Amino acid sequence: MEANFPAFFLLFVFTFCSFVSSALSSTVGVDSISRLLEIQDREKAPASVQEAAARAVLHRLLPSHSSSFDFRIVSKGQCGGEYCFMIRNHPSFRRPGDPEILLAGTTGVEVVAGLHWYLKHWCGSHISWDKTGGSQLFSVPKAGFLPRVYDTGILVKRPIPWSYYQNAVTSSYSFAWWDWKRWEKEIDWMALQGVNLPLAFTGQEAIWQKVFQEKFNMSNSDLDDFFGGPAFLSWSRMANLHGWGGPLPQSWLDQQLILQKKILARMYELGMTPVLPAFSGNVPAALKNTFPSAKITRLGNWFSVKSDPRWCCTYLLDATDPLFIEIGKAFVERQVQEYGTTSHIYNCDTFDENTPPFDDPEYISSLGAAIFKGMENGDSEAVWLMQGWLFSYDPFWRPPQMKALLHSVPVGKLVVLDLFAEVKPIWITSECMLHNFAGNIEMYGVLDAIASGPIEARKSVNSTMVGVGMSMEGIEQNPIVYDLMSEMAFHHEELDVKAWVDRYSTRRYGRLIPSIQDAWNILYHTVYNCTDGANNKNRDVIVAFPDVDPSLISVQQEWSHHHGKLESRTAVKEVTESYDRPHLWYSTSEVIRSLKLFISNGDELSRSSTYRYDLVDLTRQALAKYANELFLKVIEAYHSQDVHGVAFHSQRFLDVVEDMDTLLACHDGFLLGPWLESAKQLAQNEQQEKQFEWNGRTQITMWYDNTEEEPSLLRDYGNKYWSGLLRDYYGPRATIYFKYLIESLERGEDFRLKEWRREWIKLTNDWQTRGNIFSVRGTGDALNTSRWLFNKYLSTPEMELINPY
Repeated sequence: MEANFPAFFLLFVFTFCSFVSSALSSTVGVDSISRLLEIQDREKAPASVQEAAARAVLHRLLPSHSSSFDFRIVSKGQCGGEYCFMIRNHPSFRRPGDPEILLAGTTGVEVVAGLHWYLKHWCGSHISWDKTGGSQLFSVPKAGFLPRVYDTGILVKRPIPWSYYQNAVTSSYSFAWWDWKRWEKEIDWMALQGVNLPLAFTGQEAIWQKVFQEKFNMSNSDLDDFFGGPAFLSWSRMANLHGWGGPLPQSWLDQQLILQKKILARMYELGMTPVLPAFSGNVPAALKNTFPSAKITRLGNWFSVKSDPRWCCTYLLDATDPLFIEIGKAFVERQVQEYGTTSHIYNCDTFDENTPPFDDPEYISSLGAAIFKGMENGDSEAVWLMQGWLFSYDPFWRPPQMKALLHSVPVGKLVVLDLFAEVKPIWITSECMLHNFAGNIEMYGVLDAIASGPIEARKSVNSTMVGVGMSMEGIEQNPIVYDLMSEMAFHHEELDVKAWVDRYSTRRYGRLIPSIQDAWNILYHTVYNCTDGANNKNRDVIVAFPDVDPSLISVQQEWSHHHGKLESRTAVKEVTESYDRPHLWYSTSEVIRSLKLFISNGDELSRSSTYRYDLVDLTRQALAKYANELFLKVIEAYHSQDVHGVAFHSQRFLDVVEDMDTLLACHDGFLLGPWLESAKQLAQNEQQEKQFEWNGRTQITMWYDNTEEEPSLLRDYGNKYWSGLLRDYYGPRATIYFKYLIESLERGEDFRLKEWRREWIKLTNDWQTRGNIFSVRGTGDALNTSRWLFNKYLSTPEMELINPY
C-alpha cells in the first residue's frame, strides 16, 4: 500500500539511468530542465503580484511587523543565474515605522523563505503547523528594533531549483476536509519553508466528470461508481479501488473545483510551480461498453477481503491503445481551460502498485512513451513527474525494465521522486524507505541522513538531481524533521546536526535552557536516529491491536547492559505473520530520561504551545512503549495460565489507554474532534453529513471492507493517537480481547479467535456509524497531567528495567 512518506526525498531528472554514489559534482539534471525553467520564469506572475502575495503572508504571520520589511523580486541574473534570496538592512530606515529589512528574491517563494530565514536565524523564532504547537514568534523584537544583518547583507542560493512537497495520498490522510482558510495557512507554510513544487490534486474529480461526460459519453451513474468517497479519493485516483465511501455528491465536486482554483491562484501568485495530475490509465468500468475494442484490463484485487466487485478490481486502459493518448490529451487540455494556466509539470503513476502485464523492455518503453504522449499532446511543454517508490517495492522492476521506462521519455522530460531517500536512496541502491505512514503519530526520524543525504546525492557522479522535498503520507507530526528538511533545500554543505538541534530547541521554545538542550540531544540520538532500515509504520498495541491467537506469540526475557546497569525487557521471540510487532529502535530508558528533563523544566515553559505539544507527544511516546511491554506481560501470564496475572496486567494496560486519552486531550494537536467536525462542515445536508463522517471514522479504523468474521486487510493502517479515539474505540476493543483471554483460562479452553473477531468487528462497524460528538478544543493541564502519568507509570522500578537491547 502507498505509504505515509519519507522525511525527505530527492528529485532526479533522468537523462540516463545511474545509481552510483561518488563525491564529484554534476549539473546534468539542472541543465536538462533549463528550457522548462526558462519557460516557467517567463510565465510567472508579475513581480508586483508576487511582492503583494509575499507581503500578505507577512501580514497573516506577523501583522505587528507589516511595515518592518520591504519585499522585492529580482532577476536570476542578480543571483548569479540561480534562484536565491537576499537579506539586507534597509537603506531608508531612520526611525520606528520605517522598513528595517529588505528581502529580495527571484520569486515570491524565495522572498518569503528569506523572511523565514531571517526570523529563524536572526530573531530566534520558529514556524510550525498549528497542530504541532504553531509558531513561536515572541522572540522577535518589537518593530523598530529588529536585529541588523551584516553590512554586506546575506545571499542564500538554492543549490538545486526545486523543493517538492506532498504525496499522492496526503490529500486523503491530511487534506480531505480542508476549507480555504486551512489551505491558505498551508500555502503560507509552504512558502515560508521554501516549497516551490507542490502537488495540486484537489478538485480533479470535477475535471474528470467534465472530460468523461462531454468527450466520452459517460453518465453520472457511470462516474458514481468510479470515484471513491471523500476520504478515499487518493486510492480511486490510483486505480486501487472504486466506489468505496461514495458516491460523491455534485456539491462536493463543485466546491472542490472552486477550492482548487483558489489554491492554484495563490500558488501562482507566490511564484510556485504546482504539479497537476495527468491521466494514468484508470477508467470507469462503463468505458469498455462505449469503446468495446479498447484494450481495457480489469485489475486484480487490492486488499479487499472478498474481492467485492462493488469497489474491487478497477479497470486500466492499456497505454498502447490510441484511446489512451486521446483521454490524456483531453484531461490536460481541460485543466488548462479551467485554470487558465499551467506550470507544465504533471504527475502520473500508472505503475504504482499496478504491475505491467508484460516485462518485455520494448513493451515497457512503448507504455512510457504513450503515457508521456498523452501529456504532451495536451501541453507541448509537458514534463512527467513520477514516484520512484515502485522501483523499490516491486521486484518486476529490474534494471532492463527500469531503463526501458526511464529512457522512453525525451531527455529532461521525466522527473523521478526518490522517496524515502533518508535511509535507502534509489540514487545509490535503487531502494527507498518510508518515513511516515497514513499520518500515524510516532516520534521518528533519521536526522543525520536528512542533513547529509541531499548533499551526497547532489555531489554524486553524473548526478541528475534537480530538487529535494518532503513526501509524507500525512503531515502535522515530527516538526523537527520537516524543519530540518525544508532548510536543507538552501544548504550546499552538510550540517552539524548536534549544533542544529541545540539551536532548534532554543528557537522552538524561545528560550535557551541547557537541560532542555540535553533532552533534545537524547532524542536526537534515540527516536531521531533510526538506522535499522525498517519502515516505521506505527504498530503500537494500543492503536494497532494484534488480531492473533495468543498461543502463537512466543515471548522471552532479554538482558543487556546500559550505562553500567543490567537491564531487561520482555520481548517477542517468535510470532506469526498475523502479528505485526511494534517497531522499537532505541533505548526506552533514555527517552524516559529525556521526558524527565522536559517535565523538570515545565514551570518555565508551560505557557509555550510548542513545549506543551512536545511534552504531550513525548509522554505519549513513552507510555505507548510501556503499553507494548504490558501487552507482552499479559501474553506471558496467559502462557503461564496465570488468570490473576492476565487480569492485573490487562487492567494496567486499559488504565494506560484511559489515562493517555486524558493526556492527549490537553493539546489541540491530538484530538479526534477536529477530523470529524471538519468533515461534517463540508456537508450540504444530513445525508452528506452522515456519509462524510462515516468516511472519516472508517479511514482511521477498519479503513476498507470486512465481513462479520474477517477484518479489513488494512485495519488500523490509518491509526491515530487522538483523544476520543482511545477512550471510545481503542480501549473498548482491547477490553474485548482481554475478556476472551480470561475466559479461555477460566474455562480451560482454547482462545476463541473467531468470537473475538466477530465482537471486535461489530464494535468497529457500530462505531463507524455512531454520531457522538468529540471536543475540538484541548482541555486540561499538559504539564500536571504529564507529571502525574510519569509518576504513575514511568518512574517505577518495573519501568526502569525496560530496555530494547
